[in-house]
Amino acid sequence: MRIRRTLTLALEVLTIVVVTSLVVGQTLGYPILLGYVETGSMSPTMEPGDGFVAVPHQIAGPVEEGDVVVFEAERLHGGGLTTHRVVDATDRGYVTKGDANPFPDQDGKEPPVKRAQVVAKALQVNGHVVVIPRLGAGVETVQNALVTVQRRMARLFGVESLLGAQGVAYLLLGASVVAYAVETLREEGRDDRRRDRSRTDGYDARLVLGVLALVLVATATASMVIPAGTQKFGVVSAESDAPGPRIIETGTAENLTYRVPNGGLVPVVVFLDPASEGVDVAPRETQVGSRTTVNATVTLSAPPETGYYRRFLVERRYLAVLPRSTIGALYRVHPWAPIVAIDLLLGGGFYLVGRAVVGTGRIRVRSRDRPTSTLARLRRSLR
Repeated sequence: MRIRRTLTLALEVLTIVVVTSLVVGQTLGYPILLGYVETGSMSPTMEPGDGFVAVPHQIAGPVEEGDVVVFEAERLHGGGLTTHRVVDATDRGYVTKGDANPFPDQDGKEPPVKRAQVVAKALQVNGHVVVIPRLGAGVETVQNALVTVQRRMARLFGVESLLGAQGVAYLLLGASVVAYAVETLREEGRDDRRRDRSRTDGYDARLVLGVLALVLVATATASMVIPAGTQKFGVVSAESDAPGPRIIETGTAENLTYRVPNGGLVPVVVFLDPASEGVDVAPRETQVGSRTTVNATVTLSAPPETGYYRRFLVERRYLAVLPRSTIGALYRVHPWAPIVAIDLLLGGGFYLVGRAVVGTGRIRVRSRDRPTSTLARLRRSLR
């Protein structure tokens, strides 16, 4: 029976992870662990609704010919995320094409794809994409239902924070609280005979602490990843300077102010790196205090030739819970290294402190004598 419960719990957790990653990925605008295609442009490799494992660009390694990438298209299908295969790499960027399309995207109006536009790569084994059939078939339905619930709750309570990605987190937290309250009431209403047999019942303290630590790690990671990303600047190289946004005389440069805000309570260390030619920034590393803003200067250069050019800047930020020098050293190893170190510090520290306070026994949720309140049981479990 215990094995069956474990397998059932594992399946439920896996289902929650899959659905949450897909829905949150669609809400945030880029795939989280898993993605799926909506059209038949990648047929027969992937049919509409088929899913794939999305490897974030930070750890995916260099993009090579034959890779299937998720990139931020500028004009294709009106712009937005597109999943196509790289068929060539040029000095101007990658040439992409849907497997079912007769011509590359760049034969149309889509410019060559810069490395900074690639947000993820589809996992491939022996040159073949790992396809999860029909994975995303019901995601849009779930997402539409979620958006409807968010809008109704926002109207009901008059709180706009229930909308968007932040609102998804609030709704999930609220659903968890409601589910816990319902389960608590059910437990309190059960037969006293089951209470008498519940000497070993309850939740393993290590499991509870582990789940809470994972929630803390997920929250910390989201606070570092979501506000960061790639910024795009369009530059018009003209024969003479003229009024207008980023119209620059050929062979010259123009400076603009780039704001780096931090709306959180924890200071953050921010790195700004040029991601294309013709762009520079100063400073490239800064620390932003709680609820403050730091300004950086971005220098955009126009080439000798006239025309429209794209410039990219990558912003990465990390919670300043480690010394700034340590974060910098880890960043120079790999951009994800500070995130891993910070998550280990926060999650591991929370777990160890929790074990020291709560212990390693079981957090009992039933009384052997008589029903008691949830608050009283919590006090008793912490003794």
